[in-house]
Amino acid sequence: MKRYTVVLVPEPDEGGYSVTVPALPGLFTQGDTRQAALDAARDAIAFHIECLAEEGAPIPDDDAVLVEHVEVAVA
Repeated sequence: MKRYTVVLVPEPDEGGYSVTVPALPGLFTQGDTRQAALDAARDAIAFHIECLAEEGAPIPDDDAVLVEHVEVAVA
């Protein structure tokens, strides 16, 4: 079992959340609710990893992903 960081971004105009996975560039999914977005992310990650394995490509780890926050002055 591997663990991956997922980024959920609320979509106020369309509703729901868009989801990216920093360790798996190009992976994008969405869900109408937070839980639906997380479920979709889990399915998309599993499929992505399955495809990589079938191609003989390495399975990326999430170890290199750093999550930080920065403060910025706003005028």
